[in-house]
Amino acid sequence: METQDCIVSRRSIRKYKTQEISKEIVSKLLEAAMYAPSARNTQSWQFIVISDKEKLAAITKVHPYAKMLLEAPLAILVCGDKLKEENESYLAINCSAATQNILLSAHSLEIGSVWLGVYPRIERITPLIDLFELPEHILPISLIALGYADEQKEIPVRFNLENIHYEKF
Repeated sequence: METQDCIVSRRSIRKYKTQEISKEIVSKLLEAAMYAPSARNTQSWQFIVISDKEKLAAITKVHPYAKMLLEAPLAILVCGDKLKEENESYLAINCSAATQNILLSAHSLEIGSVWLGVYPRIERITPLIDLFELPEHILPISLIALGYADEQKEIPVRFNLENIHYEKF
């Protein structure tokens, strides 16, 4: 898939088939994540791959928009590592770039995905820290539900010339 087509055609997919995602594909997704840019090249991320159905179901009790995890075969929790980057704003930016790479890589591999926001919502962060027994220096930033798509979505027109400015606003 051409890069531009991948970016434009990627959609948030919330319905999945029961088919499992292979370890090889998961490895490719994580490799893509780790090639994301990061401030000062700190690569300040950690990833938790979640396939346990009980854990996926538990997330739905603490994240109000995570109901698709009841049918998703897999999720990845993207976390920032405060030992690699102390500034939480940079952690969020770095992990967001890694998250976007996972979403695009998944789409190119015909895997559906949706980005579930975690940071900066303390009411989501705290229960995820507890659920995954995260050490003090690990901050959950985003959660990605993944699975083979069981829905199709139209590509909306988002390119808007009114949002483009040259040299000044």
